[in-house]
Order: sequence, then structure tokens, then C-alpha cells
Amino acid sequence: MLLKDLPQDARPREKLLARGPGALSDAELLALLLRTGLPGKNALQMGQELVTTFGGMAGLLNAPAQALEKIKGLGPAKRAEIMAVLELARRALASQLQEKTVFGNPQAIREYLQLQLGGRGHEVFAVLFLDTQHRLIVLEEMFRGTLTQTSVYPREVVVRALALNAAHVVLAHNHPSGKAQASRADEAITQTLKAALALVDVRVLDHFIVTATSSMSMAEMGLI
Repeated sequence: MLLKDLPQDARPREKLLARGPGALSDAELLALLLRTGLPGKNALQMGQELVTTFGGMAGLLNAPAQALEKIKGLGPAKRAEIMAVLELARRALASQLQEKTVFGNPQAIREYLQLQLGGRGHEVFAVLFLDTQHRLIVLEEMFRGTLTQTSVYPREVVVRALALNAAHVVLAHNHPSGKAQASRADEAITQTLKAALALVDVRVLDHFIVTATSSMSMAEMGLI
């Protein structure tokens, strides 16, 4: 069935205009980007296939270009549009954190970190460097690891903090296992970094652990 053959109130475009984008499912929003499907598969079905294949929007957000190339019906133009929209989402959240106090909008920082790190298949340890007013200077992915372990070098974090003239940092890393829980190793590296950065008067405000669908704040758990 073509999208034009659906009842009018079930067509993604008409539904969005009548009820707003929040009323649409992930598959419906993707259908608007795709516009057309394949013989026997309309754009809405293709959108659902993408959501299913990548385990939700978070997985799609972090999917490499090579993975999108494997989806039948996603030519260069459609892949480029999807990647452009996903990058716009990341930049919009980054802009919010650069213009406003990071902790003035805690949900924005969670969403930003999930967009950046949540869907990765390997561990990535990142640092958000903040100015004296808690505004984002830059997020840098400092270390990469395997599925279960990341080697973090405090000296390199200290050097970058000084180079960027950062006053505070927020630590973050992902758990590819899908469990946003702090391990003893996570607690240990947090305290090591906290002590190292304190020597140069840079304060660790929080350490977020993120997955594709959830996040955890170690500060909220009393672990900072």
C-alpha cells in the first residue's frame, strides 16, 4: 500500500500538520524523510525497518554510513538526508549547552550524551569541558576501549583541561551492555580523575553513564 492510499489521518505528513511532530512514531518521522519506498514496501514500512534493524532511534543515530549502505532502498541521497538530520540534532543540543548553564537543563545534557555515545558498540570515555559559568566549551572523546574496558589516562585529561582553560568538567562514558550502572572501576577512575584535576583547580561536577536508551548520573547517586 502506498502512503497516499492510507486514510488521510494516518498519513505521516497530514498527521504531523494536524497534530504536531510529537504525535508521530519514529517510523512515521523517518517515512517523511524517505518520502518513497520500494516495490511492495512503502516509506512507512521502510522507516519501521530502519527502527527495527538498528534497535531504535538511538542505534540509528550512531549507525556508521557503512551500515546504512546495507539497507536496500537507501540510496546516496536518502542516506545523506538521514545523516544530515541526525547531525543537526546533535548540533542543536550542543548549541543549547554552549549557550546556557549545563545544569540549568539536565535533561539536555543526558540527551546530548546519549546521542553522542549511547549507541556505540565499544566503550568511549568522553569529557565535557566547561567554563566558569558551567557552559560547554567542547566535548572531547578522549579514550576508546573494548566492550568491557577502557583505559583512561588522567594526565591527558588534565593537559586538555589546562589547554582549554576549563574550570569544570563532566565525565561521561557509555556501556554497550545496555546497563547504565556504575561499576567499582567506574567509581575508582572517577575518584582518580577528581583528585588529579583538583591539583590544577578543575572540579569534576558529574560522571554520566549512558546507554542507547538510558543514563545515570553518579552525582545524583552520591558517588561524586
